[in-house]
This record gives sequence, C-alpha cells and structure tokens, in this order.
Amino acid sequence: MRTSQGPEAAGAPQVAAKGAILLAFIVAFEIVIMISPFALFFYAVFNPFLLALDHEAATRWLTAFFLPHLVVPPDSLLVAIRVAGSVLFIAGMAIFLLCAIQVYAGRLWSPGVATKGLYAIVRHPQYVSLAAAGIGLAIMWPRFLTLVLLAVMFFLYYVLAKDEERRMLARYGDGYRAYADRTGMFVPRSLERLLPGQGVGELPGPGTLAAILCLLLLVTVGSGFALRAYAVYHLPLARIGGVDVIGITADDVAALQAILPAALQAPEVASRLPGAAGRDGHRLLAYVIPIDYTMQGMIADTGEEWKLYERHKTIGMITEYIVHPFAHLTEGHAHHVTPAAHGTSMHDSPAMKRRIIFVDISSAKGPVGSPRDDFGMDVTRTPRFFVDLHLHTGEVLQVKDIPAGSGWGTVPTPTF
Repeated sequence: MRTSQGPEAAGAPQVAAKGAILLAFIVAFEIVIMISPFALFFYAVFNPFLLALDHEAATRWLTAFFLPHLVVPPDSLLVAIRVAGSVLFIAGMAIFLLCAIQVYAGRLWSPGVATKGLYAIVRHPQYVSLAAAGIGLAIMWPRFLTLVLLAVMFFLYYVLAKDEERRMLARYGDGYRAYADRTGMFVPRSLERLLPGQGVGELPGPGTLAAILCLLLLVTVGSGFALRAYAVYHLPLARIGGVDVIGITADDVAALQAILPAALQAPEVASRLPGAAGRDGHRLLAYVIPIDYTMQGMIADTGEEWKLYERHKTIGMITEYIVHPFAHLTEGHAHHVTPAAHGTSMHDSPAMKRRIIFVDISSAKGPVGSPRDDFGMDVTRTPRFFVDLHLHTGEVLQVKDIPAGSGWGTVPTPTF
C-alpha cells in the first residue's frame, strides 16, 4: 500500500528489510553484471562468496542452475517457462513504474490513500509487480541462490506490507479499513476470500512468520529441484565413441553420430583423450556448439572474443536476451544462409562448422555413472581442449588446448 502523501520515516527494521530486497535483486541481476565491463569488479567481491558456497558439499547446490541456459530448452514446457520469464520481468517492471507514477502524481493532485487504478484491485500492486519481476529474473538467471533470495524477498514483502497497513490504519482509521475490506492484499478480494490470512495490519506471531518463511523456501527451492531434474532428463544427450555428447540443439547431436567417431581417431585428437575419459571413474563430456556461439565462454575459456564483458555491448545483449530469449542459442545454426553475399563459399560458412569443447567430469564421491550424472551438483568439471569440425565432411579444422575454468575464471557458471 502507498499513500500519495508519502511514507512515514522508515525504522531500522524497514531499512534492513529493504536492503535485503535490494541485495536479492543485485544477485539476480548477476546475468547483467557478468556481461558488463564491471564484471571483474563485481566478481572480485561476489566470487569469493560463490566459491565458499561451492566448496562445501552442504551448500554447493546454491551455486548450481536449475533451468537450461546454455542449450535450447528441449521441450515445450521448458520453452514456455523461459518465455514466461521474459514476460514476467517486462510486465512486472512496467507495472511497478505505472504504480510509482500514480503515487507520485497523487502527491500533487489527490493527497491521501492511493485507491484507484491498480490500487483498486490489490492494496500492494508494487510489491506484486516486483515479485513478478523477481520470478522472471530467477527464470532468466536460474541459479538456486537466486531462488532462495527470491523466497526471502517474498517474505519481506509480506512483513513490509503488514507494517505499512498498520501505519495506514493509525493515520486514516476507518477510511483505510473500509478500503482494505473491499480490496485484496496481494490478489483480488474475490480470490483472497478463499485463502487463510490475518486481519488488516496484524502481523502474525514469530512462530507463524517462521512457518511462512519455511513454506516459501520449500515451495520455491523445491520447484527449482523439480525443474532441474526434469530439465536434465530431457537434455539432448548421446554417447558417441566413448564420449558423452550434449548439443545446443538435438539436431547437432544427431549430426555428430556420423562424423565424431572418425574425428576422435584423428591423431591430434586421440592424443588428448587418454587420462581424460574412461579412467578412474572420469567421463568426458563434449559440448557441440556453433563455432561463433555467443556464450561459449561460460563453458570454457576459448578465447578473448567470447568473454562477453569485453564486448562493451551490455545493453544490446541483455535487451535481446529478454525480448528474443532464444536468439543467442540458435543464431549460429542459421546465419550466413547466403554465404556468397559475404564473399564465402557454402563450405567455408560458419554455419557449416561446429566447435566441440571437451570437459573432464569427475566426482570425489566415486565414478560418474551415466551421461546425465555429468550434470550432478557434486561433480568437478575441467575443460581440456576443443576441436573445430566441418559438419558435412567431418574434417578436423582446428584442435586447441584450453585452460581450466571458464571465460570468467573460477566463477561457477551454468552447465546446461
């Protein structure tokens, strides 16, 4: 709820709560920061925290990702969830701005409690819109840590809303209570009647608040684990020539069935395979990507041009990611369809080439048993080398050793 006369001075608990909410959004906006020129400064502070979580078995899951980020979502449900992420973020931020305009305009023309527009539907549309935007961000940058902070943010919105209502009742009395009786808190009143809840401005006791927070954590984090299991089960995976293969698209995996076995026998490739796959419980995972795949730096350090924070095109990249959520995943498969116009032959077109990034997979808990186990939260991933292949001829175009870590060094990055 907002008053067009402006909020009263915030106490220490309110300041702490709003600071925690701001922190949640900063962590969720890691997706923006990591492709900005400020990435190295941000990770100088944030990465030690991520690494500390990643080091301990009990907290390592917090740095993991629960939805596809590197591959095209492999089924319609995951596609719909990813699209919903963009829609929720855009709609949430737009509604938040509309509410802010209404409140600040009301200070000039209609002092008092804001009860019109979206405030006639729910008492706290700004919190609802920020919650929607937070869900959208969690889908677009699906790290479990973001989910945990999202649940905490929901809880703090509830506490802040109750505190605001208490102050509005103290200031406006029966007028505000009449407004609250006909208007739902976070959902329309017709739906709110079906839900259990407290009276207006009445904050539940500590035990109830603890139960609400635990329930929010259970629902949000539990949903993340369920989605992760579903996503891993549907990944485009295959076992080819003793190597686990995952493609940005399922078509790439099918295309490699015919050409990868011969490429693995090429001397410059075969010499790099012993010690990385099939020994001491290790497995070798191969990512099949277009040679100019935008996000290959998240898989391995394949060159300076794939460290997105070096490109200085943050606004353009993040806008495309939000508005066209799959463009960065599919563009390398279809571009240069008229190569003559670019002075190249079809044979030399980047669309005819694929980069295979080989990553060593191991676990301190024992042998890694299957391709899907390559994406377990307890595995250690070490990039080894990459091979550029021609899709039609199977020709090995380039083989290059790469350092351990990704283009962001030791920062835990998405694995699928």
